[in-house]
Amino acid sequence: MNAPESPRQDRPEKDRPSIFITNHVRPELITFLKKIARVDANPKAKPFSRDEFFKRASRASAMMVFMNDSLDAAILDRCPNLRVVAAALKGCDNFDVGACTVRGIWFTIVPDLLTTPTAELAVALALGLSRKILDGDRIVRSGKFSGWRPRLYGTGLSGRTAGIVGMGNLGRALARRLAAFEMKIVYADPIALSAESEREFGAVRLNLVKLLAQSDFVFLLLPLAPPTKHLFDSGTVARMRPDSFLINVGRGSVVDERAVAHALESGRLAGYAADVFEMEDWARSDRPNSIDAALIAQTEKTLFTPHLGSAVAEVRYEIEMRAARNIAEALAGRRPPDAINEPRQKP
Repeated sequence: MNAPESPRQDRPEKDRPSIFITNHVRPELITFLKKIARVDANPKAKPFSRDEFFKRASRASAMMVFMNDSLDAAILDRCPNLRVVAAALKGCDNFDVGACTVRGIWFTIVPDLLTTPTAELAVALALGLSRKILDGDRIVRSGKFSGWRPRLYGTGLSGRTAGIVGMGNLGRALARRLAAFEMKIVYADPIALSAESEREFGAVRLNLVKLLAQSDFVFLLLPLAPPTKHLFDSGTVARMRPDSFLINVGRGSVVDERAVAHALESGRLAGYAADVFEMEDWARSDRPNSIDAALIAQTEKTLFTPHLGSAVAEVRYEIEMRAARNIAEALAGRRPPDAINEPRQKP
């Protein structure tokens, strides 16, 4: 997979802009960016320490950031040369975009490349949890499997009702896939789908209370914002059917993990699967340092993946390259194509 050509800037090395890449990326990406700037890239899978992050960021003209990063006004004030922050992701709740705007810094995202792989993972989590696939794997690996036995009866998708909370691009991609499993689709979103889209998926729009009462599977596809933080707390979870499953591939803090753990313990919820967790949400000053221990303890009723939503090799390459192109455009003095702000002072 070859990187596309990038514009060259034939300037002395000391006068070239500096790009800080906070996490490990493919070598092709670094080759692409070295044609236009000096590149300071993290060579390891492990993130930099906070002090090291500050040190490298303070020298940068451009930054490529990832899910495990966070930027606020205090950090940005230590980066006097910064002209663009390119996020290799779609959700930007960990980053103070407004602070970038008032400091004349472009902020870009990758708006569409994460949709398909995340929708696929949501289906995989629903199937893995409801069909008890992880439990079955443990039995086979235990050395005690001697052939078929009448056990591990789960719940299929066909004929069940899927409630999708958040019907943006990801919600529509998920609905398309779930409809192929012959699931009934209901959804809750402030903005209704077009009549054509509702017919395509056979989708019915409901308020959240009615959706929870009707759904066998509830899929959370929401960004993190003040109205969505702990939207699924003990009160909301209590409105779900006790035989239903909750799947979260949006943001961890949309769910109160302790409340979900208690619901699983008491039998008020059949299962919970997640690819995202409260501890990841740097936008929260009170974020926990780890996943709730009571939730982790529910091994037979949970299925977790370590934020694999976009973890498809080709897709990750394209996401990072899209972020790199945004950097190249900004450093060339042009508006990055995926900018979500308008800096008050143009770089």
